Amino acid sequence: MKRYVVVWMGLLAIVAAEVVITLARPATLVLLAVLLALAIVEGGLALLYFMHLKYERRNLLWSLIPTLVIVLVLMGHFFPDAFRLMHQRGTAP
Repeated sequence: MKRYVVVWMGLLAIVAAEVVITLARPATLVLLAVLLALAIVEGGLALLYFMHLKYERRNLLWSLIPTLVIVLVLMGHFFPDAFRLMHQRGTAP
């Protein structure tokens, strides 16, 4: 149980760091890069410890990587079309 509490406190520290960084108002690109990096670390910790992937066989973890790649490729393929449709409709009255 101690390990989960330590990980949870680490996640809270990451959230606090995100809030402090956001309130500091750095340049937009720097803010985006830092918050994205912290979100990836935060998501990785949550996946490993709270979804128990740390204790699973490596085959399960390696089967998730192609799924992630496919999802990212599909998002990259469909997002431009979604933005095109958003601009094509115009603004609502």
